[in-house]
Amino acid sequence: MGCLKMGTRLSLTDALIRNAFQFRSNQLEKELWGLRFPNPVGLGAGFDKNACYLNELEALGFGFVEIGTVTPRAQPGNEKPRLFRLPQDKALINRMGFNNEGVAAVKQRLINWNNAGGSHMIIGGNIGKNKVTPNEDAWKDYKICFNELHNEVDYFVVNVSSPNTPGLRELQEKDALRRIFGELQNDNAGKSKPKPLLLKIAPDLTQEQLDDIIALAVEIDLSGLVATNTTTNRSMLSPAGTEKSKAIGQGGLSGKPVQQRSTEVLSYLSRNTGKKIPIIASGGIFTGEDAADKFNNGASLIQVWTGFVYEGPAITKKICTYLAR
Repeated sequence: MGCLKMGTRLSLTDALIRNAFQFRSNQLEKELWGLRFPNPVGLGAGFDKNACYLNELEALGFGFVEIGTVTPRAQPGNEKPRLFRLPQDKALINRMGFNNEGVAAVKQRLINWNNAGGSHMIIGGNIGKNKVTPNEDAWKDYKICFNELHNEVDYFVVNVSSPNTPGLRELQEKDALRRIFGELQNDNAGKSKPKPLLLKIAPDLTQEQLDDIIALAVEIDLSGLVATNTTTNRSMLSPAGTEKSKAIGQGGLSGKPVQQRSTEVLSYLSRNTGKKIPIIASGGIFTGEDAADKFNNGASLIQVWTGFVYEGPAITKKICTYLAR
């Protein structure tokens, strides 16, 4: 990413990079929540946590990028090492722990980005709570991030599904979500231009919990869902991957092993909401075929992350080329 940043600073190399990695066609433009996405392939939260590489990621052809997860105060995250590859399974295990520079630093970068103008890439703001904030006060952290970033991002995703912040997944329960989103929707309604509010969920939820999410999404008028985050389940790994994961220890598993379950959750949500709530699909997307499968199961947009690591900078162009065909 550092080399890419250097390359995009010069007009000639920037043009070469964009020509090599962008897919230019009105065919894949997508209108959603009053926003026009240049294409439906985005980069999920957790890669550009601090909004440092927006220009570079746009040069690689992403239609949208989700920055964060951002917390009110800067925090270092969990002890290193905290990101591991399982190449035999095309998977990653991470236990980053919401490491980020805090909402003030991220906000300033976004202000600079927006003031520069000229970009059509959509920016999502993925927001979370600080590790030291007790769950009963979590809504305050989400409220701070929401209001600080409201003028700088195009949509918001509330992240209560990372397995790497102790107790965070407890916030996926109905009453906790109702409190968080009640506060955010109340603030949103008072803005001159309300922003879409989405919820990111784990692939490890039971059918009963998914039904609760669906009921709540209707009740509090959610703009959409992101399905799914990483999993704590290791049963999908190969024998070699299982052994390696035991040595690695705790963390969220992403990539090919989570693909089937994330698609099952996507399909269930799509069917049981009558396809009335847009869903951003994430989990095990490496190829155009993978992307098409997500769209066939009800996705409105898709996000890559682990696929970006394994497939490299051409992943967006390859997926878009396949979808356009």
